[in-house]
Amino acid sequence: MNYQIIVCGGLAPDPLQTLEPVFDTVNPSLRNELMLPFVFDPWAAHALYEAGHLAKQRPGTTVRVVSLAPKAKLQQVMMTVAQKLPFELVALDGPGGGFTDARAVAAALAEAIASMPDLDRARLLLFGGWESATRGAGAVMQRVAERLGIREQFLAVDELSVAEDGSLLIKERIEGGRHQISRCAGPPAMLAWATGSLPEPPNHPQTGMANMRVILPALQKAKTVTLAQTAEYLRAALPAAVRQTRVVKDVPAAEIARELAEWIRQ
Repeated sequence: MNYQIIVCGGLAPDPLQTLEPVFDTVNPSLRNELMLPFVFDPWAAHALYEAGHLAKQRPGTTVRVVSLAPKAKLQQVMMTVAQKLPFELVALDGPGGGFTDARAVAAALAEAIASMPDLDRARLLLFGGWESATRGAGAVMQRVAERLGIREQFLAVDELSVAEDGSLLIKERIEGGRHQISRCAGPPAMLAWATGSLPEPPNHPQTGMANMRVILPALQKAKTVTLAQTAEYLRAALPAAVRQTRVVKDVPAAEIARELAEWIRQ
């Protein structure tokens, strides 16, 4: 069986940058956000690599990426991501980052997916990141799946394999450093990926050029999305740096632990 794999993924500022929030009760943002270099969200990137691996194993499988982000930034990032593996892009031009509401983002993504004219729910596998590098809400993929009527949902996925009878064997992280193995009869299903088990694919310029022939027209046709802001922000600031150092000798470990616990409580 071949599948229709749809990967939901946004953008995140390059983690090597210094990020400084600019406080606004309605629309907080990052200082010089439009000037910051961005990358494809690392959680969603794992989902994309797993999608590409499954597509290679199942001839006829298609991979699409649905992304909500500022169009100019999305075009820059796609120049790199397009070299990793073949996929189609469905672009939504709208705000991204950690100050967007998970419910509004999920509604926009679900609407874009549901409006695809050739969507085949009997072959649909919805992929995405378990969380995100910008928000970490861990709720967007579940909300998208619910809006699309997908009841088979798997979180913190590390591995997916297809059994001989066509069922899906899914390895999910659970407490205590263990994994839970689930069997799903087949699509439709939603898989929110953790780190996965695959390395980042090497760049392939020919794949990138072939992808960009489809991606650039998709960016030009990107639908403009305005997200409803339901949250009210009372404060946005970098964590305060606190360093209190004391050099001691011949102090038992239990005493050190007690002092640390007391310091944290204070």
